[in-house]
Amino acid sequence: MEFSFDADRPIYIQLKERVKIKIVSGEYPPGSQIPTVRELAEQSSVNPNTMQKALSELERDGLLFAQRTSGRFVTEDAGLVENLKKELAGTEISRFLKVMASIGIPPDEAAGLITATKEEE
Repeated sequence: MEFSFDADRPIYIQLKERVKIKIVSGEYPPGSQIPTVRELAEQSSVNPNTMQKALSELERDGLLFAQRTSGRFVTEDAGLVENLKKELAGTEISRFLKVMASIGIPPDEAAGLITATKEEE
């Protein structure tokens, strides 16, 4: 699963974001073990040191924890994962609303477009 990275942001931050998405989506469920640094680095086509930095930051944030001989695991704190999900959703909604505003669509009209599009599916 090779990724493409944005040149304008550090790769480790983009890796951190991708792991967060895997956590909130349930691909890495609470309490589950994640792949090793080497496996994740290989999947992402990055240096293991870059992946290590991303995972270390996720540990510092409390989303991952390490067990010395067993590897890294996703937090079992469901509230933390739910808060992260809401934070990520808020970021995406803000980004969407900024794009809509740039083309002259106010937030209430954008919400209506979302509803109409969803009903068409």
